[in-house]
Amino acid sequence: MDYPGNLFVVAAPSGAGKSSLVKALMELDSRVQPAVSHTTRPPRGQEKHGREYFFLSSEEFDSMVLRNSFLEWAHVHGQRYGTSRHAIEERMANGSDVILEIDFQGAVNIKRIFANAVLIFILPPSWEELRSRLQRRGEDSPEVIELRLKNAATEMAQAREFDFVIINELFERAVFDLKTIVHAQRLKFSAQQRARADIFTALQIH
Repeated sequence: MDYPGNLFVVAAPSGAGKSSLVKALMELDSRVQPAVSHTTRPPRGQEKHGREYFFLSSEEFDSMVLRNSFLEWAHVHGQRYGTSRHAIEERMANGSDVILEIDFQGAVNIKRIFANAVLIFILPPSWEELRSRLQRRGEDSPEVIELRLKNAATEMAQAREFDFVIINELFERAVFDLKTIVHAQRLKFSAQQRARADIFTALQIH
């Protein structure tokens, strides 16, 4: 089904800067909204159900898994997180552009479900810079960093499956590139026809 909003799916190897780029984009462009995930963890601070997350009991989460309600779900730090198809469709139906951060396998699967999804892959400028970024984060042991680099080789080999590739060498330039992709997608004939159907109908353009 076609919706007035667009779906952007961003994937990258660990350390390439995906989350920082997506966060910067959403600060610049209020029409781009994150896909609200479902989680079994309890709310923190001022978090509200349906805004930051949909907070579920383990039983409710199990039920959604059995109904195949999730596009993808995973265990993270002892809790479960999932992205539901309905949550994405609802935001797109309201005219919002949804952006989803996911691994490359999930991105390719989502393209099969949402044919109009725009897949974007973030690359580091070099192996040396990727290693340096992982080390600067200070989150992982040397062994884990080596594993992440090994996984990165597999992940980056899949970049050819994506519609766009951004090389995150200079952060400001990469943010500009991401914003440009979003803007260009909105101006495509099919996207404009979905978003401004009333104008196309009035002008008798089919």
